[in-house]
Amino acid sequence: MTGTGKTVTRVDLCEAVYQKVGLSRTESSAFVELVLKEITDCLEKGETVKLSSFGSFMVRKKGQRIGRNPKTGTEVPISPRRVMVFKPSAILKQRINGHAPGNGESKTE
Repeated sequence: MTGTGKTVTRVDLCEAVYQKVGLSRTESSAFVELVLKEITDCLEKGETVKLSSFGSFMVRKKGQRIGRNPKTGTEVPISPRRVMVFKPSAILKQRINGHAPGNGESKTE
């Protein structure tokens, strides 16, 4: 599941669980779906989902505001809504920037 420019899908996650955990493909798929459903259900209720060493998913409320149609310049009201935001942990930030201890990568590229 490594590489640049690749999109990781549910199928990829299921396959990784199958390869690394040793569950059957059916069990791996059910496990991944269960985890994603639990995260979705918690966010739907407005709860924060915090995954240690990974990050936090949060739901924020945005109030009504006035937007502008870029083509016509017409002002349009944007209704209040809830948005999901992800805040990566410091550990994840370090890992994606190649600064994790013991990863063998050089900082000079």
